Amino acid sequence: MSRPSDYDDGSGAAARVEAPELGLKGWLRWFWRQLTSMRVALILLLLAVAAIPGSLLPQRSADPNGVIQYEQDHPELFPILDAFPIQAFDVYGSVWFSAIYLLLFISLIGCVLPRIVHHWRAWRGQPPKTPARLQRMAGFSEVRVSNPEATDAERAEFAERAVEVAAEVLRKLRYRVQVQRVTRRGVEEVSVSAERGYLRETGNLLFHLSLLGVLISVGIGGVFTFNGQKVLVEGETMVNQLIDYDTVNSGRSFDTESLEPFSLRLDGLDVTYMTPEDGNVSAIGQVKDYTASMTLIDPDGSESEHTIRVNHPLRVHGSPIYLIANGYAPKITVRNAEGTVVYSEAMPFIPQDTNMTSLGVVKVPYGIMDESGEQTQLGLRGFFYPTKSDLDTGAFTSNYPDLENPVLTLDVFVGDLGIDNGVPQSVYALDTGAMEQLTGRAIDKESLELTPGQTVDLPNGLGTITLEAVPRYASFDVMRNPAQQWILVFALLALGGLLWSLFVARRRMWVKAVPTEDGVALQYAALARGDDPSLERAVDDLKQLHRERL
Repeated sequence: MSRPSDYDDGSGAAARVEAPELGLKGWLRWFWRQLTSMRVALILLLLAVAAIPGSLLPQRSADPNGVIQYEQDHPELFPILDAFPIQAFDVYGSVWFSAIYLLLFISLIGCVLPRIVHHWRAWRGQPPKTPARLQRMAGFSEVRVSNPEATDAERAEFAERAVEVAAEVLRKLRYRVQVQRVTRRGVEEVSVSAERGYLRETGNLLFHLSLLGVLISVGIGGVFTFNGQKVLVEGETMVNQLIDYDTVNSGRSFDTESLEPFSLRLDGLDVTYMTPEDGNVSAIGQVKDYTASMTLIDPDGSESEHTIRVNHPLRVHGSPIYLIANGYAPKITVRNAEGTVVYSEAMPFIPQDTNMTSLGVVKVPYGIMDESGEQTQLGLRGFFYPTKSDLDTGAFTSNYPDLENPVLTLDVFVGDLGIDNGVPQSVYALDTGAMEQLTGRAIDKESLELTPGQTVDLPNGLGTITLEAVPRYASFDVMRNPAQQWILVFALLALGGLLWSLFVARRRMWVKAVPTEDGVALQYAALARGDDPSLERAVDDLKQLHRERL
């Protein structure tokens, strides 16, 4: 048992004070109090700022090709950022971010639930008692009504009537009122205590509960969400099935059988650009609008025409379909030395600037024979220029994004494409580690140059290549999130609750009537919960209304 610090047992030695053992229950209670404190909540919010790199670095869930490209561009830094526990390319699914998310969620619940109970009791309760000394309150003022000839009973009656009138005035001002009588030092004081602004705390609680709703909706959406991307060249059709998407990200509990088997065909992609007729010469070539003309094919075979524009998705079968990117897809035909077609596809090229200078790769794994008669693989890497223009250095560029003077240049590689070793490759990257370059500036041999409809010979008698046409392509994002609407609802409720709590003032007002030797002293005062710059004016207004009614 611990002794008081001033205990003296006669030995002259200082008393040893021992703290009591907390035990498991005590430690759990201490941890819960710390977790639900405002200080810890603010610390967790500051730690959540560490998620900012998730918007600066490509994420596997949203941009897997960007992650691959970052790994190629930064081979030394990438393993460090990708290692546990940093997980910079999976920020929103990382262990540390999930821990912050869950702790903040628990902390928010621990803060909100007790406040709801307290607010409910305050709502059902009565206004607080009138303080003994109103002089300490904001906006205090006193008005003395003198009547030396009045008896004590008459002064007491006037005090009662003054308080009743004050209570009536406060009720009309939407205050909850309670008339109180207290005897101090033999003098009976009559007062009215009033309070309003309970909706301020209601709005505050609505804000925090809505945040909980947002967090829960995001969590549910993450479990059942589906997100698929598909690149379509004009004339191509996609089917809303897992196997037909280029990239897919889905929640752990998403049921792939819930995807309805509708089809979508890209009939054309119209892009309108700024022209001199628009009156802004400096904006010539900038995009005014993208319009994708689509044909929706329902499971029963019926067709309907639709359009998709940026920020104007097509919503079908509960899945909004967004237009997220576009570009050119040169259709290239490769024939071997015998004239047999070994490749004929429209390959999307990735734009590198606003004038649509585009980089692309073509891989021909079969059908090409080298000079010795052995089968080899062919790789083509090059740029497409919608409107070719010559630079002073001799290189090409595009000075306008539309097809005014289209030119395709290609560097030719032969050897092993690396696609047979079981390691996945990006279709937009060419691994030349085991290949020999036949054309290009690196070996001082001119690249192949083609215009639409033109055919040129491949080096070393490998065959020919033809640029058949230059259709456009569009990239679409198909989403399904059953909690998406709830996220919007709770976000709007949170905004409404925040505004509600900011514009509603929580006030307490008091009017006290104290009989004196020569009359009655009327005292007015108020107290605000939080900042209320108009509090003193409210007291003056109450005093003025009260005097007018009296």
